[in-house]
Amino acid sequence: MPISQLIVLAIIQGLTEFLPISSSGHLALVDELTGWADQGVLIDVAIHVGSLFAVLIYFRKDVVELIVGTLALLRGHVTQAGRLALYLVVASVPIGIIGFSLASMQATELLRAAQVVAWANMIFAVLLYWSDRAGATDQTLGDMTWTRAIIVGVAQVAAVVPGASRSGVTMMAARFLGFDRKEAARFSMLLAIPTILGAGLVATMRLAQTSDVTLQSDAVIAAILSFLVAWAAIAVFMRLLERMSLTPFVIYRVVLGVVLLLWLYI
Repeated sequence: MPISQLIVLAIIQGLTEFLPISSSGHLALVDELTGWADQGVLIDVAIHVGSLFAVLIYFRKDVVELIVGTLALLRGHVTQAGRLALYLVVASVPIGIIGFSLASMQATELLRAAQVVAWANMIFAVLLYWSDRAGATDQTLGDMTWTRAIIVGVAQVAAVVPGASRSGVTMMAARFLGFDRKEAARFSMLLAIPTILGAGLVATMRLAQTSDVTLQSDAVIAAILSFLVAWAAIAVFMRLLERMSLTPFVIYRVVLGVVLLLWLYI
């Protein structure tokens, strides 16, 4: 795969994974718009893993607290961090079941069509806008409950559709539940850890089994580049949420969907 393609893919993934604009949707469009050969699911997952490391480093304090809380749970002591770790695990179960089922049926590639990306972007952009404008916005992660975690986890299932946006649908659900924008984004990004980790482990095993050395090296390069871009994107996004709504991202997704449909049918 050309290094230029790897760079473009890594930049797109790094910029879009944690913004509510769908990284998988943008990645699915790369081959459609450039004429490059489809990079395939393994490269997609590799650059997702790169962005995962960006989350681990940016939220390193939260990650350490979650680890300590989990160890305390194993000793029978329930802390707030341990409870949050359990919420993240529970919220990850629905996407794990659906994602594994689709992968087993080899149905994931069928969802990567430009039409799917266009309609998913527009539909979920409207829902995101609605959630950002509705109800109270004073809840923090300390107010998370089992029911709320499950609701966010069920909403995350929509992320199997490129264009829906994993971060978008999880933030949407959290906003509907009354969580502050930054807290909604924080839970969404922490929820990416078990979600991407599961997909990453499967992809890593598949890469280890293949004899395609070029594919393996491409995956490593893409992951490193994605990590660098994602770390910067997270830092900027979390600062932006202190003084702006999610409307600019909604507008971008609606415009993207309209442009794609015009490109496809006119």
